[in-house]
Amino acid sequence: MGIVITQSYKNTISTYLGFALGGINTLFLFTNFLTDTYYGLVAFVLSTANIMMPFMAFGVHNTLIKYYSRFKTKDALNSFLTLMLFLPLALIIPIGLVGFLGYEAITNALAQENTIIKDYVWHIYILAIAMAYFEIFYAWSKTQLQTVFGNVMKEVFHRVGVMLLLGAVYLEFITVDNFINGIVIIYILRLIIMKGFAYSVRFPVLKFNYIPNLKAILKYAGLIIIAGSIATLILDIDKFMIGYLIEIEEVAYYSVAIFIATVIAVPQRAMHQIMMPLTAIYLNDKNSVALKDLYIRSSLNLLIISGFIFLCIVLNINELYKILPVQFESGLYVVLIISLAKLYDNILGNNNAILFNSDYYRVIIYFGVLLALLTIAFNVVLIPKYGINGAAIATFLAIAIYNTLKVLYVKAKFKMQPINAKTLKVLFLIFLLGGLFYFWDFTFHPLLNIGLKTGLLTLIYLVVIFKLNISEDINNQLQKYLKL
Repeated sequence: MGIVITQSYKNTISTYLGFALGGINTLFLFTNFLTDTYYGLVAFVLSTANIMMPFMAFGVHNTLIKYYSRFKTKDALNSFLTLMLFLPLALIIPIGLVGFLGYEAITNALAQENTIIKDYVWHIYILAIAMAYFEIFYAWSKTQLQTVFGNVMKEVFHRVGVMLLLGAVYLEFITVDNFINGIVIIYILRLIIMKGFAYSVRFPVLKFNYIPNLKAILKYAGLIIIAGSIATLILDIDKFMIGYLIEIEEVAYYSVAIFIATVIAVPQRAMHQIMMPLTAIYLNDKNSVALKDLYIRSSLNLLIISGFIFLCIVLNINELYKILPVQFESGLYVVLIISLAKLYDNILGNNNAILFNSDYYRVIIYFGVLLALLTIAFNVVLIPKYGINGAAIATFLAIAIYNTLKVLYVKAKFKMQPINAKTLKVLFLIFLLGGLFYFWDFTFHPLLNIGLKTGLLTLIYLVVIFKLNISEDINNQLQKYLKL
């Protein structure tokens, strides 16, 4: 776990920096500098582009990581990397042609509830391409076990850019329409910079020679399009369907709530960047001992860290909403519901990496198709009835079903599962502290109340985790940085 802990620690710092910037943007700048309608529009455009991204990438970002370590000759490896660079064009170009020829029909379908969407459909297409090739070049650097720079670009760069653009809107240097165009430019710049870094760690040598196992590689890439689309669908279909089924302003309220809850996912996102290539190496080398150890320890460490964040959010959510515009309070229950879903996500450790990089990757397709159908059905039924709370319930149900299926499948095929007695201890601690602190508040300014409760919670949580010696990795980090 040495390289995992080292790079995960650095990635966690950059990810939290990104989330801090995103928090300022999401909770304060967007809510005050843009109207709810335009905030909802921006969230809709980005979510829709994110849904399209796996198609534009053609599964290359996962295929690169899975197959890179299998090539033992330079000629075969260079031919493989050349294919990875050009393969996405097989879908990007046809999708663009369909969009050009069917523009009116597509825009009318998307804008039937909110006509403002109609003028920004091409923004979605361009953003999806920029997101896709960014992930490809990030995966390119991951194959060299270089994840830190890419994580900074993924989590920090675009948020700084958006913050600057929001400031320009506030100072009336640019219009809101210019702001949305500026977002597209920022994502394109992010792609160009990531490409430069990826080529600096391994410059491509274009080769168009025979590639061993080409049929298997293309089949995997095709299936990963579906799997990746399903995973993205779960994350963003709710915002898309809110904008499609009800007023687009509701997307803004929902986006704020989702952002708050998604902070719980930061440790998983940070650790995932290095766990993906390591898991692929262990699977390719058939090192089942190392794989099981990584599975159990990643699950436990993620639960401890994300459990603490879960408590910080849930115990302070009422105070946080006191400092936001009153109309955003409708998202309070969304935060609570999605926070539970994200906590469950973290318990899985590197489960996703195991399935995506193993010979059983096809099962993700079957689980995912079922999940996608359930997700859409839940949203169609629950959003019109319960609004954004219905979307949150739909997401929770989808994630709970999907995660349970994945845990059971890995246990059946690999004879290992991440939950043990230490997991139960951490869960007991989380819900015990949650029950003790939820109904107890200070009576000062909301920000001071949040600081006081978080400080007290931090002290108690860290001391208990350290004294019980639940995780050797966590204890080593506490001793190293806190001199315990």
